[in-house]
Amino acid sequence: MKYINEIDIKGKRVLCRFDFNVPLDDNLHITDDRRIKAALPTINYALDEDAKVIIISHLGRPKGARVESFSLAPVAKRLSRLLGKEVALAKDCVGDDVERLIQGMEPRCVIMLENLRFHKEETENSPDFASKLACYGDVYVDDAFGNAHRSHASNVGITKFAKVCCAGFLMKKELNYFGTTLEDPLRPFVAIVGGSKVSGKLEALANLIKKVDKMIIGGGLAFTFLKAMGYEVGTSLVEDNLISTARRSLKIAKERGVKLYLPVDCVIAEKAEPKAVTKIVPIQEIDPNWMGLDIGPATIALFREVLTDAKTIMWNGPMGVFEIDAFSMGTFSMVHAVAQSHALTIVGGGDTDVAVHRTGESDSITYISTGGGASLELLEGKTLPAVDALYKCAKKAK
Repeated sequence: MKYINEIDIKGKRVLCRFDFNVPLDDNLHITDDRRIKAALPTINYALDEDAKVIIISHLGRPKGARVESFSLAPVAKRLSRLLGKEVALAKDCVGDDVERLIQGMEPRCVIMLENLRFHKEETENSPDFASKLACYGDVYVDDAFGNAHRSHASNVGITKFAKVCCAGFLMKKELNYFGTTLEDPLRPFVAIVGGSKVSGKLEALANLIKKVDKMIIGGGLAFTFLKAMGYEVGTSLVEDNLISTARRSLKIAKERGVKLYLPVDCVIAEKAEPKAVTKIVPIQEIDPNWMGLDIGPATIALFREVLTDAKTIMWNGPMGVFEIDAFSMGTFSMVHAVAQSHALTIVGGGDTDVAVHRTGESDSITYISTGGGASLELLEGKTLPAVDALYKCAKKAK
């Protein structure tokens, strides 16, 4: 697969697919611009090569209709500030107006096309829509790791029509961290897997068990495993149809000599509410009418101890309902423990990313992924559709 620095882009039209699906508040102000900042190395490299930079992205789920609250206008404004130069926003992402705007571009100019998902053809991976997008660039650059697990027109279909295809620096960084770590990690290699459901992490668990030395399971995920071991878990989140699968995972871990750690105590309440009465109890003493919503202090101490000799730590999924203060201690304590370790630390996007930034420990983590869903699929051992499309482009070019 080729990367942007391996392609001649001098003075050319460079069509860049980024993932600028950033969170907005009620006043349409960006509340987290990390995905925009992550694209700057690729954009600045293209500008240094006197390229004409055309940016495409999606924002939210407008479902094929023009919804003004999903306009990329706030993104264009923020990117203008970060680059120190104007980023013009087109009124659409295809059509005569877009073509005229691109034809009038000068070298080192940046324009952004409007939300791709204002057209249903984007998520349908329409060949016609993909070919229209492809004609706007001499070189196509995919740097949208957060969307790489989707087969859409702007990241998969477009590669069949673009003259030259390559990946950007963010995509390279993401694939290098996950690829190298999973293939040849420094050991001991510890995986921390949390979140709410077994079903969402099942394949990742099965793949990681084959690669790690130790595995920590927390969050709502843990209660399916605890019930599989015969514990009373009250009204905690459990996927009963996956209890047998959890038992198989426990068996495989034992057979492979993987040390698997589950909570030994937890914070329980009758409901997941900010003002709920809480108790800290050993796992053996969960009230049948209460639910586990965070790991307890003994578990925090245990999990910290597990990390003391780790050389590589990969984490995906919080330890509890950390959005509510009463159930946040477990997740935040684990953030500090991971940050203070002397290991290579990789955090897999999504809620875990939010928790890391809320604690102010982001600078102490080796790498924080920009794509929750995409990083999870890499942990599952899958090839991402957009990445596969770039590989096929490189193979075809040979």
